[in-house]
Amino acid sequence: MEDVGSTILVVDFGAQYAQLIARRVREAHVYSEIVSRETPVADLLARRPAGIIFSGGPKSVHVEGAPSIDPSIYGAGVPILGICYGAQLVAQQLGGQVARTDQGEYGRTTLDLTGRPSALFQELPATQDVWMSHGDSITAAPPGFTVTAQTAAVPVAALEDSARQIYGVQFHPEVAHTARGQEILKHFLYDVCGCRPTWTRVSIIEHAVEAIRAQVGASRLLCGLSGGVDSSVAAALVHKAVGDQLTCVYVDTGLMRAGESEQVEDTFRRQFGVDLVHAKAADRFLEALDGVDDPERKRKAIGETFIRVFEEVATDYEDAGFLVQGTLYPDVIESGTKDAAKIKSHHNVGGLPEDMQFELVEPLRNLFKDEVRAVGEELGLPEEIVWRQPFPGPGLAVRIVGTVTPERLEILRQADAIVVEEIKKAGLHRELWQAFAVLIAVRTVGVMGDERTYAYPIVIRAVTSDDAMTADWARLPYELLDRLSSRIINEVPGVNRVAFDITAKPPGTIEWE
Repeated sequence: MEDVGSTILVVDFGAQYAQLIARRVREAHVYSEIVSRETPVADLLARRPAGIIFSGGPKSVHVEGAPSIDPSIYGAGVPILGICYGAQLVAQQLGGQVARTDQGEYGRTTLDLTGRPSALFQELPATQDVWMSHGDSITAAPPGFTVTAQTAAVPVAALEDSARQIYGVQFHPEVAHTARGQEILKHFLYDVCGCRPTWTRVSIIEHAVEAIRAQVGASRLLCGLSGGVDSSVAAALVHKAVGDQLTCVYVDTGLMRAGESEQVEDTFRRQFGVDLVHAKAADRFLEALDGVDDPERKRKAIGETFIRVFEEVATDYEDAGFLVQGTLYPDVIESGTKDAAKIKSHHNVGGLPEDMQFELVEPLRNLFKDEVRAVGEELGLPEEIVWRQPFPGPGLAVRIVGTVTPERLEILRQADAIVVEEIKKAGLHRELWQAFAVLIAVRTVGVMGDERTYAYPIVIRAVTSDDAMTADWARLPYELLDRLSSRIINEVPGVNRVAFDITAKPPGTIEWE
């Protein structure tokens, strides 16, 4: 989806906020992508970026093996903005000084503009709050640079060389705690790089439709339709592009939530007239998962079985050489890139078999979840689909910590239905990124009716997030937690204990496996 008006490349130096930088650029309606710092400069320039942003990073520029970049990038004529570590790298490579000071800056800090003309700070107040997170500091700007901002502790908090269009800020404009951060980014995007705000839901759809048609021609496509947000939007996009060349296949894995199969049938076949094949394969998935308790093996077993079912369905469609998937940008990042260690293999990324017979069509692969929802609304999908909470492709299998059995699936399915129902009753469904139940395949001792019980615990997981790259545990009201605990223990046979997960991401993940 490049060249949608303009493209900004975000060079990742291992930053906690690299994904957030890319999101903020897109929120300014400019297309952005994250790229590895190891990408050769020639390859970066071949993509004809309107500008390049260097992310922050956890390292010091002084340590052995510190992340770096080929200095020839500075003479390429492409505007550059360095953020935190990125600014320090710019200063060091171009002849400035970066020192290990005794006084770092962490958290909210007052920034004072020096009064020198600045492309980044034009029409902004002389004093503003910014968010700092650094130990090293730029103590002297390189030749040709002007210092445009400082703080009480740091003499060079922002610098720029307008002739070469190279800029650096020691703070983080991408985080919400920097009050005027988005305005600073927009000045770089619009005034320095000359970008146009053309990355909109309409342009995303137009370019996706064009790319899909170019990729598949007159061939038939199969779409793995789960009824979730991602696969539904992917199906709608592809259907807009190729119409009746698309056949949607709902694979009933037996790992779905309560009533989900019936809902998919009703919504897509009966209400929207989609050509839908319902492949009932629960027994096959349970067989593939028999005795498997390692989460990576679960995902790979599910991914391979999923594809094999598709291949069998495809025998009825001799010209079906393409498979549509709702893969998102966070899926790709979490499944492992040069600068993002593999956290878990998503069944639709790292879990696919190497000998797969289909060519993938992934129209959402470069989108974050909020962009997917916006596209879904633009395509006219109903609210109950667009705003469904995310559900993992491997389904309830990765919400059972341990081996998967029919008994455990049914217990978890009933408990999860109670969680969903109560969250909706409390009016929190749209406020939460996800809320669901987890079953841990161990048993705990309890007392019910004056008798000893030995049953499963259920863990309730509820989080808030913008894009699933980071998340915080949701502060659910005690009264709601009390209702959830009471209902699950009283209504779900085989459960005698309920816990609430208060772990953020990081260090945890949203899903337990």
